Amino acid sequence: MFTGIIQAVGRIESVKPQGKDVCLSITAEALGLADVALGDSIAVNGVCLTVEQVSPKSFQVHVSAETLNCTAGLDVAGAVNLEKALRLADRLGGHLVSGHVDGVGVVTRFEAVGDCWMLVVQAQHALSRYIAVKGSITLNGVSLTVNQIAQDTFSINLIPHTLQMTNLKNLQPGSRVNLEVDLIARYLDRMQQWETEK
Repeated sequence: MFTGIIQAVGRIESVKPQGKDVCLSITAEALGLADVALGDSIAVNGVCLTVEQVSPKSFQVHVSAETLNCTAGLDVAGAVNLEKALRLADRLGGHLVSGHVDGVGVVTRFEAVGDCWMLVVQAQHALSRYIAVKGSITLNGVSLTVNQIAQDTFSINLIPHTLQMTNLKNLQPGSRVNLEVDLIARYLDRMQQWETEK
């Protein structure tokens, strides 16, 4: 479990194919890896991955073909948002994030509005039912608040601090982003479906 508050921006340095899967080597010195052990979970661009090797400056993870099929940005070198798993005593500064990506969105607009930036994302139609104005959504692992939604498109206001501390500053129209909808909305939807299946 995570909060969506990014702790560091690391970098995928190498992508090694292993059949249909890949092994990633990620530099993450700024994350502080001294307390990371084999088997720990780290969210990489919002995707919960298991640490298989760790050194003072980097760690390695295995990414399955299934995960690659439903996410974006884990098969190429580049900057990634990182967050260690939540401890029970930690502050919950964002919202409850599972690290299980629900789908991939596409940036349609990204432009400055005063000191902030407006980010507009086209979500997959099946995910739109879970996105609500003033609700939470995770984008590349970052906990964000939805400002507006129209059909399958939603907009977010990004403050300068968020841009400085994450890789969202690298987005542009056409960029693909990992989306995780609100955990509670997902469970409420399933409970309603279950009622109709009786």
